[in-house]
Amino acid sequence: MSLFLLNDIVVFIFIEVILLLLLFISEFSVLKVLKYWDFSATTTFQYALEKRNYLVNTIIYFTVSVKIVLFIFFVKSLDELSLLVPGAMCATGVIGANSYGNILLLFKIFMLFLLSIWIIINKLDLESKVFPYIKEKYYLFSFIFVLTCIEFCLELFYFMNIPLSVPVFCCSTVFKLDNLPFELNTSGLLIIYYLLFVVILISSYYKKSIISFFANILFLFTSYYAVTYFFGTYIYELPNHKCPFCMLQKEYFYVGYFIWFSLFLGVFFGISPYIIESITLKKYTYLHKYCILFTTIFVALSTYFVVSYYLKNGVLL
Repeated sequence: MSLFLLNDIVVFIFIEVILLLLLFISEFSVLKVLKYWDFSATTTFQYALEKRNYLVNTIIYFTVSVKIVLFIFFVKSLDELSLLVPGAMCATGVIGANSYGNILLLFKIFMLFLLSIWIIINKLDLESKVFPYIKEKYYLFSFIFVLTCIEFCLELFYFMNIPLSVPVFCCSTVFKLDNLPFELNTSGLLIIYYLLFVVILISSYYKKSIISFFANILFLFTSYYAVTYFFGTYIYELPNHKCPFCMLQKEYFYVGYFIWFSLFLGVFFGISPYIIESITLKKYTYLHKYCILFTTIFVALSTYFVVSYYLKNGVLL
């Protein structure tokens, strides 16, 4: 049996092909705009470029938005594939079924950041009548287009090499030991976790973009380990169940989606001011308040399960 016979995978690949074709068509117009754009000109050719810019911009915006939504579908499909891949209990076994899985997942998360950055720059460009960032956003789009082609190839290699007859490792095996970085123990990890949270709140409140940028990158790294090896055990209420994916399942009321996406949004709005300010050479301080909002939601959600468990049972796991 081939995974390409499964409805979810067929639909996913079909949508990816359509989006790739739309991006490919758009790239031709983007290259023309980058080469010939001169907003000060009053020629017929410049007017035609401006009309083409509106059309292409709409196509790209639609495609980028669908790509972001498609990431959720991809994660959901991985979870459903765990019912078919031998040995897999959740998306952990599926994503680790071959050497392409983890690379593809990290690549997609990186793409999410880039796509979201493009949406913000595009919004800022359209808000002005003179399109001040048109070349910056289209250079970024061209880079995204190249990465999208690479991403699609990775998807094909990944789905073509998922074994359906050989057992894979489940999450209980992959996360059996506390493989914390830098030989940290759980207490040390949590201290760093909450300290970084405080740094993010302070740097965002005072609009210190560069401090927020580095603090959020460290926080993303730290939060993955904190949720996987500590907070997640209180979601499952099992001290030995350590997995970043099982919390996405309906048995846990899909709480993982709220946890991971609040983390993503918090980190994104924490690092994006520095990136966007570097591109546009202007400050957009309103982004910092979203960093405070979503990071606080993420930390509150994570902490809630520990506090709730302790109040109900009088002990910690």
